[in-house]
Amino acid sequence: MDESSSARAQSRIHTAPRTDVSQNQGKFRIHLNFPGHNLPGHDDHGYGPLATVVESFMDPGTLIRMHQHRNEEIISWGPDGVMRHDDRQGNELVTDDEHLMVMGAGSGFWHAEETLADDPPLRMLQIFVRPPSLGLDPSIQHEPIPEYTANEWRHLFGPEGGDAPLYVRNDAEFYDCRLESGATVTLPSRAGWDTYLYVFDGAVTLGDGEAHIGFTESALVTADDEVPVTATEDSTLAAFHINPDAPITRQGTIGR
Repeated sequence: MDESSSARAQSRIHTAPRTDVSQNQGKFRIHLNFPGHNLPGHDDHGYGPLATVVESFMDPGTLIRMHQHRNEEIISWGPDGVMRHDDRQGNELVTDDEHLMVMGAGSGFWHAEETLADDPPLRMLQIFVRPPSLGLDPSIQHEPIPEYTANEWRHLFGPEGGDAPLYVRNDAEFYDCRLESGATVTLPSRAGWDTYLYVFDGAVTLGDGEAHIGFTESALVTADDEVPVTATEDSTLAAFHINPDAPITRQGTIGR
């Protein structure tokens, strides 16, 4: 048994502090979270199909000029602020707390991102999922998402053909939740799949007090049984349910 497999077998909850991997371009700033780093001895910065979870900030009046992505699925989840997208396919789309966007870069997709001067400051997650094969057809999805129900998971994307409003081309599911202080939910679970939990706002405990993670911290939960999450203050949570054995490619522009 290698070190990574041994660590997975010995503990079911693997926590990590706020990432220290960041880039500062003035009005545009990012913090890169690597779910594979939660697991000691894991030889991949990603974890199965989930390559990277990027916390992104854009000040009002910021333009990220047209650029290309290849061979990755990029999901934009924006509970705070507004992100304006345009691309060479003629789409002009707005992602905010009522809309989610999935860009399947495939063989190549050119896009730009912008905030206007009178837009609020943007803080969002940009999620990079690895596809199972290279050179897929480029695609884009932009859909309204259901309203939050407090203290319940909201299922936002999953594999193609599932019941989520948007899909990605691999075995990865995404849920979010606004969990009130003192409330408890159970992490998504199924046999053979694991869950990466990121605290966008607030603080929670996992299991029977086994772990505590706060603002911008994360936990990789490698357990088939049900794991409760209890908020110690009002919290916004992002949970990624992953098949770690799914076929993947590692040639994405950003996620790799």
